[in-house]
Amino acid sequence: MSTRANESETVATPAGDARITWFRDVQPARAVIAVSHGAGGGIEARDLRALAAVLPARGYPVALVEQPWRVAGKKVAPAPRTLDAGWTALWPALEKPGLPVVAGGRSAGARVACRTARELGAHAVLALSFPLHPPGRPEKSRADELTGAGVPTLVVQGGRDPFGRPEEFPPDTEITEVAYGDHGFAVPKSAGVAEAASMAVITDAVAEWLDGMFG
Repeated sequence: MSTRANESETVATPAGDARITWFRDVQPARAVIAVSHGAGGGIEARDLRALAAVLPARGYPVALVEQPWRVAGKKVAPAPRTLDAGWTALWPALEKPGLPVVAGGRSAGARVACRTARELGAHAVLALSFPLHPPGRPEKSRADELTGAGVPTLVVQGGRDPFGRPEEFPPDTEITEVAYGDHGFAVPKSAGVAEAASMAVITDAVAEWLDGMFG
């Protein structure tokens, strides 16, 4: 799959410069899908790249957002409040095309999207590998962040994600399971499932969900 970006822009925030990489060779566009990375990686994550490769052709330009700490080359993410401040400050740049914006992210980025969705006027939230709880600590649930988003929310979760397996989520959660996937949607070779097939599960589910709102 090709994931050639159309352009990249730097946006100043109180937490430092953020960067938005746009994938939007599509007409007519129906909504912007803005997704950020987690605390342990960047926009090169396999699921983010898969979405950027597939969704524009379906009418959904994708904005891959790099938080300031990542742009600055730091290895450790700052506190949630700082992440929220950076995302909030760059939000106007995501609205520039004049389209509805779906806020999204993977792991920590999904938490940011959920926490700020209502305030920013996001149309919906796409939560990839939502960290429902720390590994081995189900009593430390973050379900309130997810359910508090206040907008339609799709969770895409690996079947063996140690941060929360699909069956651990609240019963009314709209969720797509990536069979055998871990927190990064990697699937063991013993499962006999190719990475391309796992990524297709993600992109097909997200596209169908978006079509249901914007089709």
